[in-house]
Amino acid sequence: MKTVLDWSAYQVDQARGEARRLVDALLPHARAGRWILGLEPSCLLSLRDDYPALGLGDAAREVTEKSLLLEEFLAKELMAKRLHLPLTETATGSGVAETLVHGHCHQKAVGAMKSMRRVLKLLPGPQPEIIDAGCCGMAGTFGLECEHADLSRQMADLALTPRLAASPDATVIANGFSYRQQIRARTGHRPEHLAQVLARTLARAMAARESQSRASQRGATSAAAPR
Repeated sequence: MKTVLDWSAYQVDQARGEARRLVDALLPHARAGRWILGLEPSCLLSLRDDYPALGLGDAAREVTEKSLLLEEFLAKELMAKRLHLPLTETATGSGVAETLVHGHCHQKAVGAMKSMRRVLKLLPGPQPEIIDAGCCGMAGTFGLECEHADLSRQMADLALTPRLAASPDATVIANGFSYRQQIRARTGHRPEHLAQVLARTLARAMAARESQSRASQRGATSAAAPR
């Protein structure tokens, strides 16, 4: 994350030093054939798209070629039929709240929202809605700076906060940490990362399957008991 902050503050030499440290740490994993997954879009995509411009040579190229956002990796594995997440087996009903998704600017810029949509289709209940909104106004440290605070709030209030206000009970997914901070500050929502929502939904699905299995076993035992 420090690389992103240095880069956004035009501290190129500091960003290059931090990038080199990270590349050195990740290079053995890339050379071992492991995928490097990122949860924060600005961090992962800075690594993948900006590091080659910092003059770090082949080491940076090797690391970037093995780097994916979590949703990109999941979508890739789903398409290859190597991954099955039994999320749709969760019991659903009229009480399932809607899910709203605010895409990260970096995700939109590199086309990663396509992978996001593919993974979101796994969630049970009503299909999640991608909010039609631009920048949330935070933009890293931009919205935290005194001289930009009012403008940051105005940007959030163009489309993002009105849509969230219209659905106060919705589950809100926002993969960027600054996006979640802006939403918490400007609304009553408590947004989560996609990974958090997937983990919770998977846990519920597995618990439901285990409960059904125990019920089936009790039924079988009862039917086999002598009368």
